[in-house]
Parts: sequence; structure tokens; C-alpha cells
Amino acid sequence: MSKTRIGVIFGGKSGEHEVSLMSATSVIRAIDPEKFQVVMLGITKQGQWLLYEGPLEALIPGTWQAKAEEDLRSDPAHFSLCILGQGPNTLSDRIDFALPILHGPNGEDGTVQGLLELLNIPYGGCGVLGAATSMDKVTAKKVFAHEKIRQAPYIALNAKDLNQGYEQILDQTEKELGYPVFVKPSNMGSSVGISKVTGPDKLPEALQTAAQYDDRLLIEKGIFCRELETSVLGNYELTLGAVGEILPAAEYYDYKSKYFDAASKICIPADIPPEKKEELQDMAARAYLALGCQGYARIDFLMDRNTMELYLNEINAIPGFTHASMFPLLCMDIGMTYPEIIERIVELGYERYYAKNKGNDRYPSR
Repeated sequence: MSKTRIGVIFGGKSGEHEVSLMSATSVIRAIDPEKFQVVMLGITKQGQWLLYEGPLEALIPGTWQAKAEEDLRSDPAHFSLCILGQGPNTLSDRIDFALPILHGPNGEDGTVQGLLELLNIPYGGCGVLGAATSMDKVTAKKVFAHEKIRQAPYIALNAKDLNQGYEQILDQTEKELGYPVFVKPSNMGSSVGISKVTGPDKLPEALQTAAQYDDRLLIEKGIFCRELETSVLGNYELTLGAVGEILPAAEYYDYKSKYFDAASKICIPADIPPEKKEELQDMAARAYLALGCQGYARIDFLMDRNTMELYLNEINAIPGFTHASMFPLLCMDIGMTYPEIIERIVELGYERYYAKNKGNDRYPSR
């Protein structure tokens, strides 16, 4: 029996391109070569898809792109890659299963998932709905509010609102939230574009920073908190991972703290009472199902240091998979190995695919 060809998709046009390269490197190293054949599919910052067959070590420094482009020029018959359509060198012809390891817009937000649906290719992680709603913080918060899942108070606005001046925004923020607040782009991950604002004088600048990444913006009340996270694996029957705590080197867990500051620490399991762990995992499961998530996700919480009250922060539909990332570590703490995590994600992807196609699919023999 031939090995399943897993197309690991990495890179992308978003501001999290480099993080994706780091995650994909760890994932590819963890895939069992006895069971799966890895096909590396890189997306450049300009959006070009490239088949890459060079050394894995070239992903993180970014030199993979030059190698893939050189190979394409020297052997177009083999390295040409047509995304849509059928026949030789199309994505459907190259791979049996897709594993998008893309962070941020144009990858984690349902766009690539929709492409794979159109191509009838099974894939790992959330479907279009779960990916899109998880990625858009404003939409997710509206769903959480409907489900009565506790979250920090917030104000949602559009970048065009900034053209009307800041007086009304400053007034509303002061009255409804107070300071400090966190200003975020609605569609972005890895803490890209996020600013902590301690007073009204810095709010306009923070909004302008967030607006560089998205037209939909969020002002969220700051909570004096501990940052807790858990992992979820499953489509309908869920496996909850351990609860971990982030001990950021910076004032909060920003992009630099997550990926480049060795002083940031992770504590697994988190030192919290059993009843708080149970409450957090219950909230996580409810939120995951409410957004239509499937496959896997990491769910982030804030716990007030004074009251110990839990607030749902966000769901990450394609969480980081680097050596220091919480998601695999939380799964491993409940007894899974890294390769087993990948295999489970593949199983769940096929499970969803078969359920949707009800046997009418291109993999009748599996």
C-alpha cells in the first residue's frame, strides 16, 4: 500500500510568514516517514505557490524560495505547480491530503480551506467556517456573547472610523472600558499589530498601528491577569489537552516574547485549582463547538489575578507548531507524542471529509 502524500503548506502572504516557516519545520520533522510522504508546498510573500524539494533546514532562513525557483527554471516539467484544475502537476495530482501550516490572513482564515474544498482535497484543521470565525476576533466575540461565554469588555470599530477623528472613540473608551486597554486588528495572529495602551494619549497611535493589518479593529479592556491556554483535538468528540500558563518576558505575550525571547517561560500544567481547570476546559469546549471548529485548535484565556475569574480570549485555528509552541506541548502533557498529534490531525481531517462526502469521494479505497 502506497504512503499517503501529505502536502505541508507553509509561508503565505501574511505578516506571520516567518512564524509559519518555523512551525512547518517542526511539523515536517515530526511526520512519520514510514507512514507518510511529505510534499513541501511553499507560498511566497507575493502569493506564488512553489513545489520545494530541497533541505528542510532552508525553510526558517527563507533560502528555500531561491532553491524552489531555481529548480522550477531548470526542470519545469517536474516543478511546475498548477493549483486549480485536474491532470499532471495540479495540486490534486500531487497530494492526497493537505496540512496547512499557515498563520494569519490568506491561510488561517478559511481562504486556503475554501480552496481545498473546491479541489476536493481532504485537509487537517478547521473547515472554512471554523477557520474564518476563529480568525476574525470581532465575529468570534459576537458568537461568544450569544453563547454567554465570559470575555473581556470590548469596542469594535472600522478603520474608516478613524477618519472621523478620535474624540468620540476616546470618549467611548474612557466611559465603557477605562485604561489600560489592548488595541488589536480583528484578523491577525501571533500578537502582530497589538498594542497595550495605558492612557488616551497613545490610543490614536495604537489604532493606526492595528489599521495597518486590518480594516476591522478591536479595543479590549485590559485585565490584570494570568495567561492560560489549552489545546483541543476533535471534530465532535473532543480531547482537551493540559492547561498551561504563559510567563512572558515582556509586559504581555507579544510577537517577540512568543518566538524570540528565551526569557519567556511556559508552565505546564498551570498551577491553578482543579475546579478552575475544569471550568476553563468546559468554556474551551463550548467555544470550540460554537465557532464550528474541527480538527484542532489552541484556546487562550485570561484569569483575573485578584478574583480568579476566567475570560475567554481567543481561539487559534492553526496554532504555532514550533519547538516552543504551546499546542503540541499541551497535547504531549496528556500522553501524546508529537508524531501521534500529527497522525490524529490527519485522521480527523479524513473523518470530516468522509462525513461531508458521504462516501462519494475520490478516495473510495481508504
